[in-house]
Amino acid sequence: MKRRDFVKAATLSPFAYPLLSMLNASSVKPKHVLVVSGWQDVNIGDIAHTPGLLHVLTTYLPQSKVTLWKKSKSDAVEDMLKKGFPRVRIIYGEVDRETTIVSSDEVLNVFKDADVLVHGSGPGLAGRYHIEAWQKYTSKPYGIFGITIASTNEALNAIFSKAAFIFVRETMSLDILKKSGIQHANIMFAPDATFYFDMHDKNKAEICLRERELEEGKYICVIPRLRYTPYHKMKPGAKHWMGVSAEEIDQTNERWKDIDHQKLREVIITWVRKTGNKVLVCPEMTYQVDIMDELLIDPLPADVKPFISKRGYWLPDEAASIFSKSFAVVSFECHSPILAAANGRPFIHLRQPQDTIKGQMYYDLGFENWVFEIEETEGTKIAETLMGMWENPDRSLKKLEQKMNAISRIYQTACLAI
Repeated sequence: MKRRDFVKAATLSPFAYPLLSMLNASSVKPKHVLVVSGWQDVNIGDIAHTPGLLHVLTTYLPQSKVTLWKKSKSDAVEDMLKKGFPRVRIIYGEVDRETTIVSSDEVLNVFKDADVLVHGSGPGLAGRYHIEAWQKYTSKPYGIFGITIASTNEALNAIFSKAAFIFVRETMSLDILKKSGIQHANIMFAPDATFYFDMHDKNKAEICLRERELEEGKYICVIPRLRYTPYHKMKPGAKHWMGVSAEEIDQTNERWKDIDHQKLREVIITWVRKTGNKVLVCPEMTYQVDIMDELLIDPLPADVKPFISKRGYWLPDEAASIFSKSFAVVSFECHSPILAAANGRPFIHLRQPQDTIKGQMYYDLGFENWVFEIEETEGTKIAETLMGMWENPDRSLKKLEQKMNAISRIYQTACLAI
């Protein structure tokens, strides 16, 4: 059986997991949960992991005390988090990678009080050294919530084997853990915590919509993406990304950028000509602001261009507010569709083969009709799906509601292990 044909009922039902036996627990003592998250702030998807997980924890462990040990530092992101989660304390402190020593007294004091450490959603074990520091200073449990595990090694296996729970954000990671010999009862599929993002900046959204004359429910948002994120151009000294050289990144991006975005342009053209409605071109990562015109706007026909607006880089609370007022989101990036889903709007994800295995979560959740492997499809098919949503919006909204309810049940089950 192909993975994309995986029986969705089994994936979505909490009854599929060993953790279900814990549902009969009569009471759970409130705990102090230390969350390690906040990997970087140049990507609204990476930013959204953190408030998504905080929302999960405050919803299903409402009596617990939560402290956030944030890896990256951004005043704007911190302000957003404090606004949304005023009871969550935010701390910072580096970990020496060689010795796993933590020099921050603030972090060490939280180590003494916290009952469990939870590694937040992300592309992998981005907080590996934070977990190793926790192990060094305490003997208390730790676990992992919603990551991709593309590969393992001796150091990672040492962490995984001792984890109290491991929740991976797509089923391929389950296979990788199994092949590595990592098996215990509290391993399960729990999708990226961004599906529980629940923050908004309605004031900025209203200004954006008013200035661009975008009417609620009648515009789509589209997000471009190169095959590889050009970190070597964004971060001085970065020479590769996930083992891919800067030279190969540039060559691959140059080869595919117009081929990929021609298909998205076809979607834009079809939408504008058939509905007479507008399009907002927007970013998920900072670098995408610089490619919007070249790849999506400038090549459009003259009759379509007047219907196009664009938005610069933003934080996920504003993006969520904009998405919530849209008709749908069509995105090469992985997390803008998730933010749309979290806000009750249908989406189409255009999946590029270089964008890791994380996109498998869409198939696992039963969204396969809204995902297009970009090298296996044409723009006409993507446009047909969008127009099908437009012609029968109630069907799309009903499907989305069912899937989001199932995700909530998975999160509720997962929290029983924390």
